[in-house]
Amino acid sequence: MNDAQYQKYFDHFCPDLYDPAEWAAMARAAGMKYFVITTKHHDGFCLWDTDQTDYKVTNTPWGKDLIAPMVEAFRAEGLKVGFYHSLIDWHHPEFPVDMVHPQSGDEEFLKANQNRDVSKYAEYLHAQTEELLTRFGKVDMLFYDFSYSQRAAEGLVSHGKGKDDWQSEKLIELIRRLQPEIMVNNRTEIFQDYTTPEQRPAKGWPEEDGKPVLWEACQTFSGAWGYHRDEYTWKSVEMLLQILINGVALGGNLLLNVGPTARGTFDDRAKERLAGMGEWMDLHNRSIYGCTKSDFTAPGDCRYTKNLETGRLYCHVYTWPFRELVLPGMAGKVGYAQLLNDASELQFGEDGEDLVLQLPIEKPGVAIPVVELYLK
Repeated sequence: MNDAQYQKYFDHFCPDLYDPAEWAAMARAAGMKYFVITTKHHDGFCLWDTDQTDYKVTNTPWGKDLIAPMVEAFRAEGLKVGFYHSLIDWHHPEFPVDMVHPQSGDEEFLKANQNRDVSKYAEYLHAQTEELLTRFGKVDMLFYDFSYSQRAAEGLVSHGKGKDDWQSEKLIELIRRLQPEIMVNNRTEIFQDYTTPEQRPAKGWPEEDGKPVLWEACQTFSGAWGYHRDEYTWKSVEMLLQILINGVALGGNLLLNVGPTARGTFDDRAKERLAGMGEWMDLHNRSIYGCTKSDFTAPGDCRYTKNLETGRLYCHVYTWPFRELVLPGMAGKVGYAQLLNDASELQFGEDGEDLVLQLPIEKPGVAIPVVELYLK
């Protein structure tokens, strides 16, 4: 799709039902502690009143900045502020046409755009970053997206972009000067504060130079990042909770994407899942907040998390067993056990090195039951 074909979306952009206070309330009720909003995606369209381009929300029929009221609304609900910003920009006249550009297969377009200067684009990128970090108060997180310098040029198609193109060292210096306490992700090709595996199951605690690092999995409700009317591969509440728990059990966190409709509302399917996750979090959040990976080995089809402050161990039971749950190697280590949803006691005994929990026949009426273990 070229700029002319894309223009119809710019000309009709009017999220007239946009209510950031409603969004923020739903996020808080779902158990979220921070939000990350797209300020500009790869298409180059900016959701704030930037001075660097006319390709921005204030020039659409909507005519108003979307970012400032969102930041205000989410802060009012107690959430921290994060900005997603695309390093890529297919609209900018100096962004060299590479293999991820939507017009990389258009030979006439390629020939006409061989003299683009990525250093001029880098100036633009840095200027927009400065705006984002000086106009909206404290920004807690900055999620850049993405680098791909390992991909070689081919014919008229430019090489993939990376730290040299973004001038990442200079960019990071700017960020640290303007917002010294901010957390920056890993996608500038200069590792900073945390890494961001995307749309894949967590298999282990990510490392950088052989050491475990802070990490956040970014996932979607369905197969699409934006709103997609005809998308039907939506994850269930239970599956979404398992993604959250799996991440925390490996020392990570979850950034869960919500794609609003073109009128500025959340899809009913998204609302249903946010509400379902919030219902579970209301009863089980102490197995998530302040928790990380445990050194103990969880039973099959269960996940452990450990609270760093209280020292308690939490066993998330994905498949409810008949009468007993065997915790390998836990004999002599547990002083008290209870179901977290209602704080009802669970009796237990020992079998060699293992601890054997006595469970009710009927699974508790929650998406994923959790056993809270008070260790000796």
